[in-house]
Amino acid sequence: MPLNPKQTNSILETLGHAPNKKLGQNFLIDGNIVRKSIELAEIGPGDSVLEIGPGLGTLSEALLAEGAELYAVEKDPTLAQYLTEQLTQDTPSFHLLNADCTQVPLGLLPDSANDAAFKIVANLPYAVATPWLDSILSGRLPQRMVLMLQKEAVDRYSAAAQTKNFGAISIFLQSAYKIKSTHAVSASCFYPKPKVDSCLIRLDLKETPILYSREIKAFIRQIFTQRRKQIIPLCKKQANPKIQTWIDSLAAEGYEKTVRAEAIQLSSWQQLAYKTNHDPKKGP
Repeated sequence: MPLNPKQTNSILETLGHAPNKKLGQNFLIDGNIVRKSIELAEIGPGDSVLEIGPGLGTLSEALLAEGAELYAVEKDPTLAQYLTEQLTQDTPSFHLLNADCTQVPLGLLPDSANDAAFKIVANLPYAVATPWLDSILSGRLPQRMVLMLQKEAVDRYSAAAQTKNFGAISIFLQSAYKIKSTHAVSASCFYPKPKVDSCLIRLDLKETPILYSREIKAFIRQIFTQRRKQIIPLCKKQANPKIQTWIDSLAAEGYEKTVRAEAIQLSSWQQLAYKTNHDPKKGP
């Protein structure tokens, strides 16, 4: 398990591989952060765990050592081949898929009752974090997620209404998950060092998660692309009568006619999911 820049660079040189900036390849090299990830996820023997972007397998080996049944998705073919040689051949509990995680968000994770309470632990490539997470929030929901993310993304995911970072992804995520903890991570914990701040975040599935249909997600995203505009004029031409009913209900909740999207509380956005008769236990 490479846990310092020298070891990591040596393996990459052997592979003839340079860190790919486009894929957001910043390899985790700090053992304390690996242990913190395992601790936050509360991994136990037999747990089904999904890992996105395993890279050189630093976190993968730690998860396997805890007894996890690990399903990993790695887009880079060189790293996928390395992981196959290092782990797949001798570790039957390691299941690797060489693919784009935005296309197959759950990788090879079986669609079975035994995996209903699966977890996700990942040092996510920052460029794909939001589209991948959006896909996760549209299907089978993990019991817990422990994710390494760009701090800017964590600020958006955890933002409250009436703040500049509050947006569509804040609504989708907070409607399904409780943000249990965040842990700042120094750039020195990665090789090469990223130019942005990072954060480890734990998300626990709510007892009654709320999901949004594709139509409602698209509506909310569209509204937030014009976040400084008043929401009622923006929605005058909405064809969906249930969305129009929700717009009309905002006045009853005490919102002014001039209200903007970022000023509407999470609970009010959640009413939109209820009014469109979406079953929170099912995907869209």
